[in-house]
Amino acid sequence: MNKTAIWLIIGLMGLALIGSMYLQAKWISDSIKTNEEQFDKSVFAALNAVSNHLENVEKKEAFHYMNGYSTIYFEKEVVRREGNSSIKVDFSYEEVSGNENLDVLENNCQCAKCVSERTAKFARMMRFNEQIHGIPIAERVSDLDMLSTFMHKELANHAIHIDYNYGVYSNKEKSLVITDDHFVVEDSSPRVVQAGHKNLITSNYKVDLFREDIPSPGLLMIYFPNKSEYVWGSVWRNLLAALLFTAIIMFCFGYTINVIFHQKKLSEMKGDFINNMTHEFKTPIATISLAADSITNPSILGSPNKVKRFADIIRQENRRMNSQVEKVLQMARIDKRDFDLKLTPLNMHQVIEGAVANFALQVEKRDGKLEMDLQASTPTIEGDLTHVTNIIHNLMDNANKYSPEKPEITLRTRNVRNGVEVTVEDKGMGMNREALKNIFDKFYRVHTGDLHDVKGFGLGLSYVKAIMTAHKGQIDVKSNLGKGSKFILFFPFKVSE
Repeated sequence: MNKTAIWLIIGLMGLALIGSMYLQAKWISDSIKTNEEQFDKSVFAALNAVSNHLENVEKKEAFHYMNGYSTIYFEKEVVRREGNSSIKVDFSYEEVSGNENLDVLENNCQCAKCVSERTAKFARMMRFNEQIHGIPIAERVSDLDMLSTFMHKELANHAIHIDYNYGVYSNKEKSLVITDDHFVVEDSSPRVVQAGHKNLITSNYKVDLFREDIPSPGLLMIYFPNKSEYVWGSVWRNLLAALLFTAIIMFCFGYTINVIFHQKKLSEMKGDFINNMTHEFKTPIATISLAADSITNPSILGSPNKVKRFADIIRQENRRMNSQVEKVLQMARIDKRDFDLKLTPLNMHQVIEGAVANFALQVEKRDGKLEMDLQASTPTIEGDLTHVTNIIHNLMDNANKYSPEKPEITLRTRNVRNGVEVTVEDKGMGMNREALKNIFDKFYRVHTGDLHDVKGFGLGLSYVKAIMTAHKGQIDVKSNLGKGSKFILFFPFKVSE
């Protein structure tokens, strides 16, 4: 699969994921908005019901005061006396039904005595209305138990079961006069009192009290400290589920993208590996074929020296092919952990000196330098001689191959806590960040640009990493592009520790 197709699939999956997240967010937002609107309607309905209860209670008191006069009669009397049909006293007839004086109220007798009695009682009613409208609102709502009962009952009727603070605000005094079943006691610092009920005063939930009075004498207010709990009550579970499933989808999406690119990179590396292996095998096979053809030539058969020469060539190329095959098989065994370390005490200085002696010729052919700076006072570790020697050889081989001109390679040792640190440093082409992240992967090879003579399968550093892990050690690399690389190995004194 090419990169264009991969990015197209990623784009479509990303677009679908973003669209799904947007729809979920919109659905949750609409649900919250609907819940909040329903909550507001329920609150105002409850407050209006409480206000109506208070007004009805005051009306009943007025009826008791007037000894049961009905609204119907007062309307007729007002129309008769004032000559204006638009004047209306708003008391319901039903509220006085069953009154023992009802027969008197329905008496339409026009004799002087009845008219005088009705006139006196009407005047009494008008004086009562004038008086009650002048009473402070705190006195008109003086039964706090009743107010609290109305408030609790109406909120419950509208399915509101959360904590609240309520109060009665006086428009005349410009302050709260009742809060949470208590009268507000005025003091020398009324602003302090107001500040203590700031949330209540600034609440949006407020309705007029005694709305027949113009203007209204006060407001009934309520504040819900935990309003969000009610609004989010039926949404938060869905929200958590949506977030969880979205996170799972995003994780799977990211993991899928990572797998796609990893598989693509692995496919490219395996392709490079096959090409390199073919190239590595093609040369010795061609050389062996030529040498075999030459040996069968009658002119060569008569010359023992020439036969020996071609036989040596065949043997050398065969050894080279066996070495390459052994590298691949060895890496397969390491991947399967199908190997055992033969741990013995190793003097790292002796191991390094022996490896340098065997490798020095390759560096000298390129007019390079191979130096040692062995400063470890206790160089003996526990390790496998063959594998540790191969590690040092592989790192020196890489330093030599990836130095475009005259290689300069330095091996250093020093003691660190619980072990020996070995550094293999070169001044070659170096590596970028992308290469540093992948150099220990199997089949990965650093791109060398115009340098085409670097051979190998990309297994060397993968082998080094695996062997260092088997020795309970560590490997680190520092590199700057164009300035060289430094591989830092840590070998513990005891593998078991």
